[in-house]
Amino acid sequence: MNEKVILFTAGLAFIITVVLSPIFIPFLRRLKFGQSIREEGPKSHQKKSGTPTMGGLMILLSLSITTFVMSDLFFERTAQTYLLLFVTISYGLLGFVDDFIKVVMKRNLGLTSKQKLAGQLLIALIFYFFFQHYSISTVVSIPGTNASIDLGAAYILLIIFMLVGGSNAVNLTDGLDGLLAGTAAIAFGAYAVLAWNQGQYDIAIFSVAVVGAVLGFLVFNAHPAKVFMGDTGSLALGGAIVTVAILTKLEILLVIIGGVFVIETLSVIIQVISFKTTGKRVFRMSPLHHHYELIGWSEWRVVVTFWTVGLLFAILGIYIEVWV
Repeated sequence: MNEKVILFTAGLAFIITVVLSPIFIPFLRRLKFGQSIREEGPKSHQKKSGTPTMGGLMILLSLSITTFVMSDLFFERTAQTYLLLFVTISYGLLGFVDDFIKVVMKRNLGLTSKQKLAGQLLIALIFYFFFQHYSISTVVSIPGTNASIDLGAAYILLIIFMLVGGSNAVNLTDGLDGLLAGTAAIAFGAYAVLAWNQGQYDIAIFSVAVVGAVLGFLVFNAHPAKVFMGDTGSLALGGAIVTVAILTKLEILLVIIGGVFVIETLSVIIQVISFKTTGKRVFRMSPLHHHYELIGWSEWRVVVTFWTVGLLFAILGIYIEVWV
């Protein structure tokens, strides 16, 4: 495995997405798969109503094709490759059902919270079943230290917490044009470096395929967006980044590398707790990216700022794992 393979993987995924997009976007528009904008959201977002959504299908198709092609060409496909694709596609299908209900059945909130949680839990449990079958370590290491703990059977609780929490956290971040695509590319890029450093080339190839796919999608998703990924893309990316963290045994490091996702989620939790206990809001609106919009920042400024923060978190995560 060398740099040329990594670059070719990213390039292939990027090209597939860029080629697919001009075909998919008009198709989604003809099917009237347009995004409905929540009335309680920022008023400036109402003009985005009708923008084609479910663009995550392009990301899923691109990263899947690229992963299979590259694994056939450069290494023997492993169980980890199938686990990564299983979780990613499964969460993508769950998101697709949610999007379909929103845009076709005209229910703006899509699946109920209980229905979505049930789907997320089921996928997490199936993943754990195969996780046990392949005897993957249940030891969790503390980043930056030599300390570790073997959770044993309790590891299932960590898997459930990470997959459900992580997919929701990434989903919350998908609120502005290009925001999630950029932050996801950065986070997966960091894990690609770490997986490659570990010699886990199958995971590195998958991660780089995701980077190429979302950057290709970003060409059409950057402000002003011509297409949104929808829950089809955001839930898939959330499940994927968590699975990469689990299989590289860098679970806790995800809190750092995925720092933007964590901050976005905390902003929602803080807002809800504050409003329910005091009747006051800490932020003008949550998730946090909307707060900055409402205090006067342009959408592009918010997105670039969050990308920069995400990049700093990714560099910190790599530094802690490789050099500390």
